[in-house]
Amino acid sequence: MVRLTHTLILALLFGLWSLHGQQALDRNACTPSAGTHENLNAVLWVSTSLEYRHAATQAFRLAALQLDRALVDPTWTAALEQSAGYETLPPAVVLDVDETVLDNSPAQVTSMMSPTGMFGEEDWDAWVRKAEAKAVPGAAEFLRLAAAKGVVILYVTNREAKHEADTIRNLQREGFPFADAQHVLVKGEVPGWGSDKSSRRRYVSSRYRIILLVGDDANDFQSGVRTGIEERTIAATPFDAWLGTKWIMLPNPTYGSWENALWGGGYPTSRAEALKARCAALR
Repeated sequence: MVRLTHTLILALLFGLWSLHGQQALDRNACTPSAGTHENLNAVLWVSTSLEYRHAATQAFRLAALQLDRALVDPTWTAALEQSAGYETLPPAVVLDVDETVLDNSPAQVTSMMSPTGMFGEEDWDAWVRKAEAKAVPGAAEFLRLAAAKGVVILYVTNREAKHEADTIRNLQREGFPFADAQHVLVKGEVPGWGSDKSSRRRYVSSRYRIILLVGDDANDFQSGVRTGIEERTIAATPFDAWLGTKWIMLPNPTYGSWENALWGGGYPTSRAEALKARCAALR
């Protein structure tokens, strides 16, 4: 009788655990709640953790090692857009700005505190005007080292033309070399320079041998990756060997093309819609 009772209790507990597990995986049950935010841990990790500092510093130390390899090999290029005859061009490193050399985690806090839980254009404009973003750990040191070795630095950012002056001011404040209008290439500065950065990489590669690409988003390295999850994985797979050699990736769990991929490469119209897509993508 005792054994039977224990068996029934265990069966009951297992049944309750199973129901709880089904509830936890009910993707349709995901809804934003007051006082919570799905980006909280990611922003905290970037803004407070030793682990983020280590990851970013490690990435730029790896970039410094690869820089030396690239400088002694005239056939080395990191750009898919590089055309024939590049071997005689002067070397350059091309980097993204946001979450690659400048840390905008304080702006992410603003978005979490807003009534909608989403970051608006006016919020972003106000943040950029402050020019108060701090350097990503290791970024300024690496770029000063590259500049000292005769390498040109170009910042290819999807900040808009209206943000260029403030972006330059912020980069200068943080001690970045080549922080001027000639070397900061913003979206829309020239007709055809859209959010896909391939047009700007092509422009740079006609003048320089791009020896390293550094960014926090797959779009910083190649075109055609602002799509769905499976499609972007297929597009990037042929270039796996370039990771950590010619392409240096910074961690960014807060936003990016990876997030847009959850809704097929587009943009959600509300926080609730975004959260529903996130839940549907869980594995």
